[in-house]
Amino acid sequence: MEEYKKKFVDFMLKADVLMFGDFVTKSGRNTPFFINTGKYSTGKQISKLGDFYAKAIKEKIGLDFDVIFGPAYKGIPLVVAVASSLLKLYNKNVSFCFNRKEKKDHGEKGSLIGHKLNDGDKVLIIEDVTTSGKSIRETVPILRDHANIKLAGLIISVNRMEKGKDTDRMALTQLKEEYEMETAAIVDMKETQNYLHEKKFIDDKMNAKINEYYKKYGASE
Repeated sequence: MEEYKKKFVDFMLKADVLMFGDFVTKSGRNTPFFINTGKYSTGKQISKLGDFYAKAIKEKIGLDFDVIFGPAYKGIPLVVAVASSLLKLYNKNVSFCFNRKEKKDHGEKGSLIGHKLNDGDKVLIIEDVTTSGKSIRETVPILRDHANIKLAGLIISVNRMEKGKDTDRMALTQLKEEYEMETAAIVDMKETQNYLHEKKFIDDKMNAKINEYYKKYGASE
């Protein structure tokens, strides 16, 4: 496991973002681990997080995009942090926008805040995690309702490496093919599990629970 990935996992643990126990995902799966980026709560944390994302974007997707989009609510601070880090690290002054959960019928109206999408804009989606791909399938129509955009890709913090919708294949793989866009994560959950088990942060019992979870929901690729 690369050193930067270990640093990111340790960073999540320190911020209490990566948790182990009993949780339920957005897609309704009972899971022994959970990633909650809503736990990031300081300027230092969000700045570091933006840097991790920006470096992963540069390495795994590239910088050929015009706009970054963060789905409400957790995607809002993510997209602001990543925009700042892209400028700081790579001198890329990218536009950003995010959505509100309910359309506003006064003032600026509409459901998007920030950059006004234009036809032909290459949009990179910034998410925390995706389990089955449900959140992305909710996001793409929002973007396409506003303009004839092009999907430049999807970047998430942790790839849970689980089955997608109605398939045994990984959600990120399915989304890549379904929307013809690049998909990537800073780190994946299996290497995170192995790293934390080796350093004895998670015990044999929790490790076994995670393995059982992957027997049920783990993707074939």
